[in-house]
Amino acid sequence: MKKFLLTLALTVMCAFGLTACGNVEEETLSITVEDAEAAAESTLTFLNEVVISGQTEAYVQQFASAYGSEAGKAFESACEIFASASDEFGFYKSVVAGSTVVTGTDEDYTISVEIVGSNRNAQVELYCDADSIVPDMMISPNYTLGEKMSKAALNTLMGMGTVFAVLILIMWIISAFGIIPKIEKSIADKKAKKTSSNTSAAVDNTIAQIIENEELSDDTELVAVIAAAIAASEGAASTDGVVIRSIRRASTNKWQRA
Repeated sequence: MKKFLLTLALTVMCAFGLTACGNVEEETLSITVEDAEAAAESTLTFLNEVVISGQTEAYVQQFASAYGSEAGKAFESACEIFASASDEFGFYKSVVAGSTVVTGTDEDYTISVEIVGSNRNAQVELYCDADSIVPDMMISPNYTLGEKMSKAALNTLMGMGTVFAVLILIMWIISAFGIIPKIEKSIADKKAKKTSSNTSAAVDNTIAQIIENEELSDDTELVAVIAAAIAASEGAASTDGVVIRSIRRASTNKWQRA
């Protein structure tokens, strides 16, 4: 089965190449619609078998060995396109009769067919030219009007949601501009309060030192006066022998009695 499919594929690819090379100077197509439809159906059947079997790499190597690396890459690309599209239309079944359209010249032409898939139909376009063995391909699954409307609504919602999300983000950024000055003012107030507190503490400390010095000065004068009075009461000529260790306020009554 594998050799048969490969032989079929090589035959179809050669048919595409020979048809394109048959008469490059003619402006009209020499390939008939029936031949184009048969070639498209054979190509799509072969690609479906390769993708289902999971042996794409093996066939790519065989195409590269038979026709060169460029043909191998082209066949690999065709398999990838078919496999990706088959996720939507399902398994290939057949070409819709009467849907084949051929446009272009013998040197460069396009075969358009509608295919029947297990999930939905799809539109296939095969781009053929004289220089390539494997035609380029594009597959577009056919969606119902309801599905198209659903996708359009989903795209609209996604677009509007993105716009609103960006607008909300911009609104938050703009609102942050009003918060930043408040934060800066709060920080400045804290710094000012801290500076004022430090200044008040320094002033209080200075005042306390002044009061302490004044008290010490007053005590020194008082000690000198008391020492002189004691020395005079004892008949001493000086206060050298007088030592005052503490001063306490006496009761008022004793001074009154005196």
